Amino acid sequence: MKKLSFLIIAILTIVSCKNETKVNDNKTSDSISDSISKYPSDVIPFMDKWKILLGDGTYVDDLVGFQKDDFFYVETENDVDWVVYKTPNSGVTSRTSSNTRTELGEKRHWIPEEGGKLTGTLKVKHVSTTGDATAASSYSVVVGQIHSDEGHENEPLKIYYKKFPSHTKGSVFWNYEINTAGDNIGRFDYSTPVWGHDFSVVGTDATTYPEEPANGIALNEEFSYEVNVYKGIMYLTFTSEGHETVTFTKSLIKSDFATKEDIPEQIKRVYANREKGGGVERDTAYAGEINYFKQGAYNQANYKSTKSEVYGGDIAKQYQNGSYAEVWFKEATVGEAIAPKN
Repeated sequence: MKKLSFLIIAILTIVSCKNETKVNDNKTSDSISDSISKYPSDVIPFMDKWKILLGDGTYVDDLVGFQKDDFFYVETENDVDWVVYKTPNSGVTSRTSSNTRTELGEKRHWIPEEGGKLTGTLKVKHVSTTGDATAASSYSVVVGQIHSDEGHENEPLKIYYKKFPSHTKGSVFWNYEINTAGDNIGRFDYSTPVWGHDFSVVGTDATTYPEEPANGIALNEEFSYEVNVYKGIMYLTFTSEGHETVTFTKSLIKSDFATKEDIPEQIKRVYANREKGGGVERDTAYAGEINYFKQGAYNQANYKSTKSEVYGGDIAKQYQNGSYAEVWFKEATVGEAIAPKN
Protein backbone atom coordinates (compact mmCIF):
# COMPACT_ATOMS: atom_id res chain seq x y z
CA MET A 1 0.00 0.00 0.00
CA LYS A 2 2.86 2.38 0.89
CA LYS A 3 4.56 1.60 -2.44
CA LEU A 4 1.32 2.41 -4.33
CA SER A 5 0.89 5.72 -2.48
CA PHE A 6 4.48 6.67 -3.23
CA LEU A 7 3.99 5.85 -6.94
CA ILE A 8 0.85 8.02 -7.15
CA ILE A 9 2.62 10.98 -5.49
CA ALA A 10 5.58 10.61 -7.86
CA ILE A 11 3.32 10.59 -10.93
CA LEU A 12 1.44 13.68 -9.72
CA THR A 13 4.75 15.49 -9.10
CA ILE A 14 6.02 14.71 -12.62
CA VAL A 15 2.76 15.91 -14.23
CA SER A 16 2.84 19.10 -12.15
CA CYS A 17 6.42 19.86 -13.22
CA LYS A 18 5.60 19.35 -16.90
CA ASN A 19 2.76 21.90 -16.68
CA GLU A 20 4.89 24.79 -15.43
CA THR A 21 6.36 27.38 -17.75
CA LYS A 22 9.93 28.37 -17.00
CA VAL A 23 10.00 31.67 -15.08
CA ASN A 24 12.59 33.69 -13.21
CA ASP A 25 12.63 35.07 -9.65
CA ASN A 26 9.45 33.16 -8.73
CA LYS A 27 7.28 35.38 -10.93
CA THR A 28 3.81 34.06 -11.79
CA SER A 29 3.24 32.39 -15.16
CA ASP A 30 0.46 30.40 -16.76
CA SER A 31 0.65 26.63 -17.02
CA ILE A 32 1.29 25.17 -20.47
CA SER A 33 0.63 21.83 -22.09
CA ASP A 34 3.05 19.25 -23.44
CA SER A 35 2.05 20.32 -26.98
CA ILE A 36 4.47 23.26 -26.93
CA SER A 37 7.29 22.38 -29.29
CA LYS A 38 8.96 25.76 -29.71
CA TYR A 39 9.62 28.72 -27.48
CA PRO A 40 10.27 32.29 -28.66
CA SER A 41 13.96 31.76 -27.89
CA ASP A 42 13.97 28.88 -30.42
CA VAL A 43 12.71 31.19 -33.16
CA ILE A 44 14.70 34.35 -32.38
CA PRO A 45 17.77 33.21 -30.45
CA PHE A 46 18.78 36.62 -29.07
CA MET A 47 16.37 36.26 -26.14
CA ASP A 48 19.25 35.85 -23.68
CA LYS A 49 20.00 39.54 -24.22
CA TRP A 50 16.57 40.70 -23.06
CA LYS A 51 14.08 40.82 -20.22
CA ILE A 52 10.32 41.19 -20.74
CA LEU A 53 7.26 42.81 -19.19
CA LEU A 54 3.91 41.27 -20.18
CA GLY A 55 0.52 42.97 -20.36
CA ASP A 56 -0.64 41.28 -17.15
CA GLY A 57 2.37 42.58 -15.19
CA THR A 58 4.48 39.43 -15.40
CA TYR A 59 8.19 40.30 -15.42
CA VAL A 60 10.84 37.81 -16.51
CA ASP A 61 14.57 38.31 -17.07
CA ASP A 62 15.48 34.81 -18.28
CA LEU A 63 13.70 34.28 -21.58
CA VAL A 64 15.48 31.15 -22.80
CA GLY A 65 12.79 28.46 -22.80
CA PHE A 66 10.08 30.85 -21.61
CA GLN A 67 6.63 31.51 -23.05
CA LYS A 68 3.24 32.59 -21.74
CA ASP A 69 -0.09 31.83 -23.40
CA ASP A 70 -2.04 34.87 -24.64
CA PHE A 71 0.98 37.17 -24.32
CA PHE A 72 4.33 35.78 -25.57
CA TYR A 73 4.50 32.58 -27.59
CA VAL A 74 5.14 31.04 -31.03
CA GLU A 75 2.74 30.72 -33.96
CA THR A 76 3.49 28.90 -37.21
CA GLU A 77 1.95 30.23 -40.40
CA ASN A 78 2.72 28.79 -43.86
CA ASP A 79 5.66 26.89 -42.35
CA VAL A 80 7.17 30.10 -40.92
CA ASP A 81 7.60 30.49 -37.16
CA TRP A 82 6.73 33.82 -35.59
CA VAL A 83 7.17 35.20 -32.08
CA VAL A 84 3.86 36.69 -30.93
CA TYR A 85 3.65 39.73 -28.65
CA LYS A 86 0.08 40.41 -27.48
CA THR A 87 -1.24 42.87 -24.89
CA PRO A 88 -4.63 44.34 -23.92
CA ASN A 89 -5.62 48.02 -23.83
CA SER A 90 -5.81 47.82 -20.05
CA GLY A 91 -3.61 45.66 -17.84
CA VAL A 92 -0.63 46.13 -15.54
CA THR A 93 1.72 48.87 -16.73
CA SER A 94 5.29 49.88 -16.00
CA ARG A 95 6.23 52.58 -13.49
CA THR A 96 6.64 55.31 -16.11
CA SER A 97 3.72 54.59 -18.47
CA SER A 98 -0.07 54.32 -18.67
CA ASN A 99 0.22 51.91 -21.60
CA THR A 100 0.33 48.13 -21.35
CA ARG A 101 3.02 46.21 -23.15
CA THR A 102 4.35 42.80 -23.95
CA GLU A 103 7.75 44.12 -24.84
CA LEU A 104 11.40 43.18 -24.59
CA GLY A 105 13.84 45.46 -22.78
CA GLU A 106 17.53 45.22 -23.65
CA LYS A 107 19.77 44.19 -20.74
CA ARG A 108 22.78 45.98 -22.20
CA HIS A 109 22.71 49.76 -21.80
CA TRP A 110 24.71 52.23 -23.84
CA ILE A 111 25.22 55.93 -24.48
CA PRO A 112 24.60 57.35 -27.99
CA GLU A 113 28.29 57.92 -28.57
CA GLU A 114 28.81 54.17 -28.08
CA GLY A 115 25.56 53.17 -29.77
CA GLY A 116 24.06 49.87 -30.84
CA LYS A 117 21.99 48.24 -33.56
CA LEU A 118 18.49 46.73 -33.55
CA THR A 119 16.63 45.07 -36.44
CA GLY A 120 13.23 43.46 -36.81
CA THR A 121 11.05 41.87 -39.48
CA LEU A 122 7.41 41.84 -38.43
CA LYS A 123 3.77 42.19 -39.24
CA VAL A 124 1.07 43.75 -37.10
CA LYS A 125 -1.88 41.41 -36.72
CA HIS A 126 -4.19 43.67 -34.71
CA VAL A 127 -4.50 47.12 -33.16
CA SER A 128 -7.32 48.32 -30.94
CA THR A 129 -10.59 48.82 -32.78
CA THR A 130 -11.91 51.11 -30.02
CA GLY A 131 -10.82 54.64 -29.24
CA ASP A 132 -11.27 58.35 -29.97
CA ALA A 133 -10.24 59.31 -33.50
CA THR A 134 -9.07 62.76 -32.34
CA ALA A 135 -6.49 61.22 -29.99
CA ALA A 136 -3.16 60.72 -31.74
CA SER A 137 -2.40 57.49 -29.86
CA SER A 138 -5.67 55.74 -30.71
CA TYR A 139 -5.52 52.51 -32.74
CA SER A 140 -1.72 52.34 -32.52
CA VAL A 141 1.11 50.16 -31.23
CA VAL A 142 4.84 50.83 -30.86
CA VAL A 143 6.95 47.99 -32.29
CA GLY A 144 10.45 49.26 -31.50
CA GLN A 145 12.03 51.86 -29.22
CA ILE A 146 15.10 53.50 -27.84
CA HIS A 147 14.45 54.42 -24.21
CA SER A 148 16.54 56.54 -21.87
CA ASP A 149 17.34 55.08 -18.46
CA GLU A 150 18.31 58.29 -16.70
CA GLY A 151 17.40 61.95 -16.54
CA HIS A 152 13.80 62.40 -17.71
CA GLU A 153 13.74 58.80 -19.04
CA ASN A 154 12.31 60.03 -22.33
CA GLU A 155 12.30 58.13 -25.65
CA PRO A 156 14.52 59.28 -28.53
CA LEU A 157 12.78 56.75 -30.81
CA LYS A 158 9.38 55.09 -30.98
CA ILE A 159 8.41 53.20 -34.17
CA TYR A 160 4.63 53.12 -34.57
CA TYR A 161 2.04 51.24 -36.55
CA LYS A 162 -1.45 52.80 -36.60
CA LYS A 163 -4.64 51.87 -38.46
CA PHE A 164 -8.07 53.44 -38.16
CA PRO A 165 -10.90 50.87 -37.84
CA SER A 166 -12.58 51.44 -41.21
CA HIS A 167 -9.31 51.56 -43.16
CA THR A 168 -7.56 48.70 -44.94
CA LYS A 169 -4.14 50.34 -44.81
CA GLY A 170 -2.42 51.76 -41.78
CA SER A 171 0.61 53.98 -41.27
CA VAL A 172 4.17 53.39 -40.11
CA PHE A 173 5.89 56.42 -38.58
CA TRP A 174 8.55 57.21 -36.01
CA ASN A 175 8.54 59.71 -33.19
CA TYR A 176 11.42 61.53 -31.52
CA GLU A 177 10.76 62.75 -27.98
CA ILE A 178 12.88 65.72 -26.97
CA ASN A 179 15.20 65.47 -23.97
CA THR A 180 13.75 68.54 -22.34
CA ALA A 181 15.93 71.29 -20.92
CA GLY A 182 15.06 71.94 -17.27
CA ASP A 183 11.90 70.21 -16.06
CA ASN A 184 10.06 67.77 -18.31
CA ILE A 185 6.64 69.40 -18.42
CA GLY A 186 7.08 70.77 -21.94
CA ARG A 187 8.30 67.60 -23.62
CA PHE A 188 6.90 66.72 -27.04
CA ASP A 189 7.12 64.08 -29.76
CA TYR A 190 8.04 65.12 -33.28
CA SER A 191 6.64 62.61 -35.78
CA THR A 192 8.00 61.56 -39.19
CA PRO A 193 6.03 59.38 -41.64
CA VAL A 194 7.55 56.28 -43.23
CA TRP A 195 4.57 54.90 -45.15
CA GLY A 196 1.24 56.67 -44.72
CA HIS A 197 0.51 59.41 -42.19
CA ASP A 198 2.46 60.72 -39.22
CA PHE A 199 1.30 60.94 -35.60
CA SER A 200 -0.41 64.30 -36.09
CA VAL A 201 -3.03 63.11 -38.60
CA VAL A 202 -6.22 62.47 -36.61
CA GLY A 203 -9.98 62.51 -37.05
CA THR A 204 -12.11 65.66 -37.02
CA ASP A 205 -14.20 64.23 -34.18
CA ALA A 206 -14.27 61.07 -32.07
CA THR A 207 -15.85 58.90 -34.77
CA THR A 208 -14.72 60.56 -38.02
CA TYR A 209 -11.46 59.27 -39.50
CA PRO A 210 -8.98 61.02 -41.81
CA GLU A 211 -8.42 59.87 -45.39
CA GLU A 212 -6.90 56.41 -45.70
CA PRO A 213 -3.19 56.58 -46.68
CA ALA A 214 -2.64 55.52 -50.28
CA ASN A 215 0.87 54.20 -49.60
CA GLY A 216 0.09 52.62 -46.23
CA ILE A 217 0.76 49.18 -44.76
CA ALA A 218 -2.08 46.73 -44.15
CA LEU A 219 -2.46 44.42 -41.20
CA ASN A 220 -0.58 41.17 -41.92
CA GLU A 221 1.77 42.97 -44.32
CA GLU A 222 5.44 42.42 -43.52
CA PHE A 223 7.92 45.22 -43.04
CA SER A 224 11.39 45.56 -41.56
CA TYR A 225 13.29 48.21 -39.70
CA GLU A 226 16.95 48.76 -38.84
CA VAL A 227 18.03 51.16 -36.09
CA ASN A 228 21.77 51.80 -36.09
CA VAL A 229 23.11 54.34 -33.59
CA TYR A 230 26.71 55.03 -34.57
CA LYS A 231 28.88 57.66 -32.88
CA GLY A 232 25.80 59.54 -31.67
CA ILE A 233 23.95 59.52 -35.00
CA MET A 234 20.80 57.41 -35.46
CA TYR A 235 20.46 55.80 -38.90
CA LEU A 236 17.01 54.38 -39.67
CA THR A 237 16.12 52.11 -42.60
CA PHE A 238 12.60 50.82 -43.36
CA THR A 239 11.87 48.21 -46.03
CA SER A 240 8.77 46.37 -47.24
CA GLU A 241 8.05 44.47 -50.44
CA GLY A 242 6.07 46.66 -52.82
CA HIS A 243 7.01 49.85 -50.96
CA GLU A 244 9.81 52.34 -51.36
CA THR A 245 12.76 51.79 -49.01
CA VAL A 246 12.97 54.81 -46.72
CA THR A 247 15.99 56.04 -44.73
CA PHE A 248 16.49 58.75 -42.12
CA THR A 249 19.38 60.25 -40.16
CA LYS A 250 18.96 61.96 -36.79
CA SER A 251 21.56 63.19 -34.32
CA LEU A 252 21.06 62.07 -30.73
CA ILE A 253 23.85 64.31 -29.42
CA LYS A 254 22.98 67.65 -31.05
CA SER A 255 19.44 69.02 -30.76
CA ASP A 256 17.27 70.23 -33.63
CA PHE A 257 14.84 71.77 -31.09
CA ALA A 258 17.02 73.84 -28.75
CA THR A 259 15.17 77.15 -29.17
CA LYS A 260 11.54 78.25 -29.45
CA GLU A 261 12.23 79.18 -33.07
CA ASP A 262 13.20 75.56 -33.78
CA ILE A 263 9.82 74.13 -32.76
CA PRO A 264 8.07 72.82 -35.92
CA GLU A 265 4.55 73.81 -36.96
CA GLN A 266 3.47 70.20 -36.41
CA ILE A 267 4.23 70.56 -32.71
CA LYS A 268 2.50 73.91 -32.39
CA ARG A 269 -0.61 72.39 -33.98
CA VAL A 270 -0.68 69.06 -32.11
CA TYR A 271 0.09 70.49 -28.68
CA ALA A 272 -1.78 73.79 -29.03
CA ASN A 273 -4.24 73.07 -26.24
CA ARG A 274 -2.01 71.01 -23.95
CA GLU A 275 0.33 71.87 -21.12
CA LYS A 276 2.76 69.29 -22.44
CA GLY A 277 4.54 70.34 -25.60
CA GLY A 278 5.76 73.89 -25.07
CA GLY A 279 9.32 73.17 -24.07
CA VAL A 280 12.68 73.09 -25.80
CA GLU A 281 15.42 70.48 -25.82
CA ARG A 282 18.82 70.74 -24.21
CA ASP A 283 21.42 71.55 -26.87
CA THR A 284 23.24 68.23 -26.44
CA ALA A 285 20.03 66.16 -26.72
CA TYR A 286 20.77 62.66 -25.34
CA ALA A 287 24.57 62.94 -25.36
CA GLY A 288 26.19 60.94 -22.57
CA GLU A 289 22.84 59.59 -21.38
CA ILE A 290 22.25 55.86 -20.84
CA ASN A 291 19.83 54.30 -23.34
CA TYR A 292 18.63 50.84 -24.33
CA PHE A 293 16.50 49.19 -27.03
CA LYS A 294 12.97 47.83 -26.67
CA GLN A 295 11.01 45.62 -29.09
CA GLY A 296 7.58 43.98 -29.19
CA ALA A 297 4.04 45.31 -28.69
CA TYR A 298 3.75 48.53 -26.67
CA ASN A 299 0.01 49.22 -26.88
CA GLN A 300 -0.81 52.95 -27.07
CA ALA A 301 -4.60 52.59 -26.70
CA ASN A 302 -5.00 53.24 -22.97
CA TYR A 303 -8.36 54.45 -21.70
CA LYS A 304 -7.08 57.71 -20.23
CA SER A 305 -5.62 59.04 -23.49
CA THR A 306 -7.80 57.41 -26.13
CA LYS A 307 -11.10 56.54 -24.40
CA SER A 308 -10.74 53.00 -25.73
CA GLU A 309 -13.01 50.30 -24.34
CA VAL A 310 -11.33 48.26 -21.61
CA TYR A 311 -14.22 46.22 -20.14
CA GLY A 312 -13.24 47.03 -16.58
CA GLY A 313 -9.73 45.74 -17.17
CA ASP A 314 -10.94 42.21 -17.98
CA ILE A 315 -8.22 40.95 -20.33
CA ALA A 316 -10.27 38.06 -21.75
CA LYS A 317 -13.12 40.41 -22.68
CA GLN A 318 -10.69 42.86 -24.26
CA TYR A 319 -9.21 40.10 -26.41
CA GLN A 320 -12.70 38.92 -27.41
CA ASN A 321 -13.85 42.41 -28.41
CA GLY A 322 -10.84 43.89 -30.23
CA SER A 323 -9.32 45.99 -27.45
CA TYR A 324 -5.74 44.76 -27.80
CA ALA A 325 -2.57 44.93 -29.87
CA GLU A 326 -0.83 41.93 -31.43
CA VAL A 327 2.51 41.98 -33.27
CA TRP A 328 4.40 39.05 -34.86
CA PHE A 329 8.18 39.03 -35.43
CA LYS A 330 9.92 36.37 -37.51
CA GLU A 331 13.44 37.81 -37.41
CA ALA A 332 15.30 40.25 -35.17
CA THR A 333 18.86 41.05 -34.10
CA VAL A 334 20.51 43.24 -31.49
CA GLY A 335 24.19 44.08 -31.15
CA GLU A 336 26.96 46.57 -31.64
CA ALA A 337 26.68 49.62 -33.88
CA ILE A 338 28.26 49.44 -37.32
CA ALA A 339 29.69 52.18 -39.53
CA PRO A 340 27.06 53.29 -42.08
CA LYS A 341 27.73 52.41 -45.70
CA ASN A 342 27.50 55.99 -46.91
